[in-house]
Amino acid sequence: MNVPLDSSASDGHGAAFKKALDEGWLPIREVARQTGVNAITLRAWERRYGLIVPQRTPKGHRLFSAEHVQRILTILTWLNRGVAVSQVKQLLDTPQTFTESAENDWQLLRQTLLQAVSRLAERTLDDTVNQAMALYPPRTLCEQLLMPLLADLEQRWQGQFGAQMERVFFYSWLRSKFGARIYHNNRQLNTTPMLLINHSDLPLEPHLWLTAWLISSADCPVEVFDWPLPAGELALAIEHLLPRGVLLYSSKAINLLHLTKLLKGVSCPKMIVGPTVCIHQTELSEKTFVIADLYLAEDPLLAHQALVQRGLI
Repeated sequence: MNVPLDSSASDGHGAAFKKALDEGWLPIREVARQTGVNAITLRAWERRYGLIVPQRTPKGHRLFSAEHVQRILTILTWLNRGVAVSQVKQLLDTPQTFTESAENDWQLLRQTLLQAVSRLAERTLDDTVNQAMALYPPRTLCEQLLMPLLADLEQRWQGQFGAQMERVFFYSWLRSKFGARIYHNNRQLNTTPMLLINHSDLPLEPHLWLTAWLISSADCPVEVFDWPLPAGELALAIEHLLPRGVLLYSSKAINLLHLTKLLKGVSCPKMIVGPTVCIHQTELSEKTFVIADLYLAEDPLLAHQALVQRGLI
């Protein structure tokens, strides 16, 4: 299929480009919006693996068809099954060759990152994650690499000498890494933000930052307060920021009476995220615990999914 563009067209490139869009071709920004795969990753898939081969205008702009979009969604299906991006093209061409034992590189990537953390090797850690970020959408990366890595690290750190050193090193890196990404995204966006608050007494909650990154990657500005706020000051923050929603994250048990007081009078949608949802599942599901527009999610992926479904991001 060829894009109806002629580099010598008398109506000029701009008119020809508009004509192609009118005929159903999609620019890369719209494909990124529809699929959740950012433009950088789409270009990497094309350049390194030939997974997507869009048509080009005479000036080199990429244009995608509905078939391209469907192929991208199929690629995401394979990635979410744990298949490495380097193996996807073969599966797209001959899908019957796939078996559950198909080799994937997620385990190898996790081992590389575990070793980098154990050696406090920040450059290796950063380079490995940067490479993965260029190849995988944020949600896939969280599900297949970053959240399993955090689980592996928690298991590794049980009673091990040097555990606190590794924890502080890795969590500090993670907050700096994703904080920088969020800051950059915020600078490009002018809509109302989502307010995320660390509602535990832990100085670092890594899953809070993964949640913030997933939300930010959906082109939603994010304000992260990495420490709890008293009720009056939360109200003041909302007055200043006018957020589209407030998300409280905690991996620990929380005081539900304090929570009710904290959220009283907060008119925007509210969400509680993290293991605290499992800890207080019974109390939070009881009819007596009623807070308007309150949603629950156990982890960053479920929080992101719920926010998308409710049209908040």
